[in-house]
Amino acid sequence: MPWRISSAMSERHEFVLLASQEKANIRQLCRRFGISSATAYKWLHRFSEKGVAGLADRSRRPHHSPAQTPAAMQKKVLAAHRKYPDWGGRKLQQRLLDLGQQSLPSPNTFTAILRRHHLLDPRASAQHRAFQRFERATPNELWQMDFKGEFQLPRGGRCYPLTILDDHSRFAVGLQACTANSTPVTQAAVIQVFRRYGLPEAITCDNGPPWGTRFPGHYTRFGVWLLRLGIHLSHSRPHHPQTQGKDERFHRTLNLELLRHLQAHGHGQCQQEFNQWRNIYNNERPHEALGMKVPASRYQPSTRVYPERLPPIEYGPTDIVRKVRNYGHFKFRGREYHLGSAFYGLHIALRFTATDGVMDIYFCQQRIRSINLTDK
Repeated sequence: MPWRISSAMSERHEFVLLASQEKANIRQLCRRFGISSATAYKWLHRFSEKGVAGLADRSRRPHHSPAQTPAAMQKKVLAAHRKYPDWGGRKLQQRLLDLGQQSLPSPNTFTAILRRHHLLDPRASAQHRAFQRFERATPNELWQMDFKGEFQLPRGGRCYPLTILDDHSRFAVGLQACTANSTPVTQAAVIQVFRRYGLPEAITCDNGPPWGTRFPGHYTRFGVWLLRLGIHLSHSRPHHPQTQGKDERFHRTLNLELLRHLQAHGHGQCQQEFNQWRNIYNNERPHEALGMKVPASRYQPSTRVYPERLPPIEYGPTDIVRKVRNYGHFKFRGREYHLGSAFYGLHIALRFTATDGVMDIYFCQQRIRSINLTDK
């Protein structure tokens, strides 16, 4: 049930706002909006001459491609991290300098590479920050995802508003009127968002369905699907909604400005109302936390394109690979360990740690948990 901005005018408005940003990738924007470059530049020209009044039919979306660190350098950074897994970017850079490496990127780039490969635990990093309002440094570094409380529809059924917010820009990448909060319905809605805006580095959710369970550290099929896409998944602490403070604040705004006045009779009509309000929120409504700028002025779509087929699960040559069997168990050294039924039929990797007898369990690039081989 894909979401679309309700009018061609609003799509064009969002497109020109995003495409007008410095370093915007016009060609990729055109592909994602399904328009030609000639059409794109026509609307940009009309917008520059007459503003919103010069727009008259359809469009929506930008793109920015930051300079990529060479693959060989990324391998050096990852190799250094494997040797010193508890070090951050600054220490790793200095160590390579001490070893005679030259032309190294900045410590911030080291840290960005580690984050890109999901090798930094955001919960551990948060412990070193003073309590304050915090936003991620760049768009798509973190998305916050949740369901706003469902409500009854006059003609039967319930509407489950799915909200997805970019942490850096407060840009609402998704606002979907779902028919349920089940895995198939939610996954279909999220795929539409991924196709337009690309993949984020990380997503944080609460502990409810379909992405969480009431058992800390357990994963659902939906969560495992996100991990397969290379997205780091984290969950808010139980009974601590402030972990997703920006999305919670977005919910209050959504309720105040739209839901309490909503008179839609079905899901289709709800979606039309959601699309219209989302366009206003992203492209017209000044945001105090952004210095009275609109979220679209700070957002750029991800350069990570959504793969229509799941990528293969690959591990390193030193990893110990095991297949998760029935009931979520796997065997190692004659013993069985429970990981969770969401991983059934998939392969995991075991890696030794600096602590004798303790091994980390990885699925794709994310550490799932640890096991102690000496624990009886």
